[in-house]
Amino acid sequence: MLIGLISDTHIPDRARQIPGNVLESFKDVDLIIHSGDLTTTAVIDELEKIAPVTAIQGNMDRVAGLDLPTSQVIDVEGVKIGVAHGEVYPRGDTQQLLYLARELDVNILVTGHSHQPKIEQVEDVLLLNPGSPIVPRLADRTVMLLEINDKNVDVEIVKIGAPVCSALDFNQYPRD
Repeated sequence: MLIGLISDTHIPDRARQIPGNVLESFKDVDLIIHSGDLTTTAVIDELEKIAPVTAIQGNMDRVAGLDLPTSQVIDVEGVKIGVAHGEVYPRGDTQQLLYLARELDVNILVTGHSHQPKIEQVEDVLLLNPGSPIVPRLADRTVMLLEINDKNVDVEIVKIGAPVCSALDFNQYPRD
């Protein structure tokens, strides 16, 4: 099974729509997992045109009033995948994410929140963060493709566009 992983889209507060490169990257997926901070359910509607979507609530979704679960566990070909936003501090802290995976009793934990892509094996848990295709933090714009075949797992980070750092966006300052 091929699964598209996405997080931190922040639509419409940080972008008008999902980038076309994301939709193209997901064209062959069987399932899409969104690990929070959609900020509108229109994101789910758009992604469901490609494949079924599992989505959970991120911190900004609570602010936006989206009624989504805070975590979910799905079984794909005997592999248990946990989905949570990953609100741990410091952001992306591996040990706390491992504890969360243990609480959910999963083999793979998909999170977001840090806006940075990550693939890390910690003990017997694979920690995945697809980053953000809209507002990355000191990283490229990314999503992930997760393939599971007979309990064999393969993960690919897919770059969606050039890195973005608003502090370095000199176009925001008008020139004389």
